[in-house]
Amino acid sequence: MYLTLNPTHLYIHLEGYERLWSFHLGSCIEVPLNHIAQVSTDLPLSTWRELRAPGTSLPGVIKAGTYYTERGREFWYVTKPSVLTIDVRDNYYKRIVLSLHDNEAWRAEITGSLVPSNGSD
Repeated sequence: MYLTLNPTHLYIHLEGYERLWSFHLGSCIEVPLNHIAQVSTDLPLSTWRELRAPGTSLPGVIKAGTYYTERGREFWYVTKPSVLTIDVRDNYYKRIVLSLHDNEAWRAEITGSLVPSNGSD
């Protein structure tokens, strides 16, 4: 997996096995920067009330795919503890959680690219 960022969008590019385990048909998730509410390196808590549909889950090894939670639809691809959590508004996914080796650098870069909302969206 790799991320790219331009002045208006964040692109999350999934490679073959990531698409396979997450059951994601497309190779890219596109998120407009003005829809990103918050970016952190904290791993969100999971509950038994999440519905995985479709995806893969093996506790302690992988959590990948689309999950329906109390917050809404989320995309997860987590295989290690260093994560990037992106909370999104007005988008297909309400939250995106990814394992990234350079998660702190991406948090800083994405946060620095966000334009403060003035309430006119």
